[in-house]
Amino acid sequence: MIDTTKSQAMRDAFLAQLLSAMESDERIFFLSADFGSPVLDKMRTQFSDRFLNMGIAEQNLINVSTGLSLEGYIVFAYAIAPFITMRCYEQTRVNLALLSEVRDLNVNLVGVGAGYSYVVSGPTHQCLEDLSIMRTMPTMQVYSPSDHISAAMLVEPCIAHKGPKYLRFDVQALPMLYAETPPDMDQGFYIHGTGEKICIVATGYMVHTAMAVAKRLNETGKQAGVIDLFSLSRFSPEQLKQTLKPYSAIVTLEEGFHGRGGLDALITTFAIRQELSARLLTIGVEGGYRFDLGTREVLHENVGIGANAVFEKITKFMA
Repeated sequence: MIDTTKSQAMRDAFLAQLLSAMESDERIFFLSADFGSPVLDKMRTQFSDRFLNMGIAEQNLINVSTGLSLEGYIVFAYAIAPFITMRCYEQTRVNLALLSEVRDLNVNLVGVGAGYSYVVSGPTHQCLEDLSIMRTMPTMQVYSPSDHISAAMLVEPCIAHKGPKYLRFDVQALPMLYAETPPDMDQGFYIHGTGEKICIVATGYMVHTAMAVAKRLNETGKQAGVIDLFSLSRFSPEQLKQTLKPYSAIVTLEEGFHGRGGLDALITTFAIRQELSARLLTIGVEGGYRFDLGTREVLHENVGIGANAVFEKITKFMA
C-alpha cells in the first residue's frame, strides 16, 4: 500500500512499492550504481540473489541490465539522474533503444535528481537535459511524476509494459497531489482544474508551480487549467486532444532547457499534428548552466521558471 498520510521522497515510495512486488514476482531484478537508501538495505538483505551493486559504473550498469532482461528478468536500474542518462547514453541507445526493436526486454532506468532538485550540488548533479535526450530515442518511454504517490504507481506499468523506460524522480519530498484521487496511469495525464481560455501543461516538480500560478491567475479573473503530463510517451493522444481543444492558449512549463526538445517540443508538435488552434507559450530554463547557490525557488526565479517569473510571462502573453 502507498502511504498517503504524509509526503515523502519519490524514490522511497517507489522502492517500497517495488520491494512489495518482488515478494510475489521472482522476475524482478534490481541493480544500483553505488546509490543507496534504507529501503534498498532491506531489498539487498531480503533478495540478495536479485540485487547487485554495480558501483560507480553506469555504462556497465546498462550492459548488465540488458543481459539480465534478455534472460527474462524485469530489470530496475537505479542511479543519479544525470549519470544514468548522459554518462551511459550510447549504451542506452544501442543496448536498450535499438535492441528493443528486435528483442523483447524490460529495463526500467530510475534516475533520482530531476531538474534542480540537487540544489547545492551544482550543474554536475543537476539534470536539465534528460527530458530532451531520453525522448529522442523513439522506443524509450519517459515518465515524470509530480509526487510520491504517482511515482509509486509507476511500479505496476513498469512491470506490465515491455521496452526500455526512464523514470525521472525528484530528490525532495514534494507536497501530495494524489492522496484522495489517484491518476489514471493509462491516460498518462491528470487534469488539475479547468480554465476558460488558458491551460498550463506541466510535468514533474513544475506541476506544483503551475498550480500556484493558476491560483494567482484565477484571483485576477483569468481562469487557468492545469494538466500534469506525467507520461511523456504513453499518454492518450485522443483524450489529451479533447482536453486541450477548448483552449485558445496553451502554456508548457518544464524544469529543463527552453527550446531544446523537451516538453515544449512535445506539445508544440502535438498541437500541430492534432490541428489545435491555440496559441502556444513555452516556458523553460533560460540561458546556460548556472553555478548560483540558493534555494530552489531562488534558482527558478533566476532562470525564468519561478512562480513570479511564470506569472509575469503568462500575464504578458495573455495581454
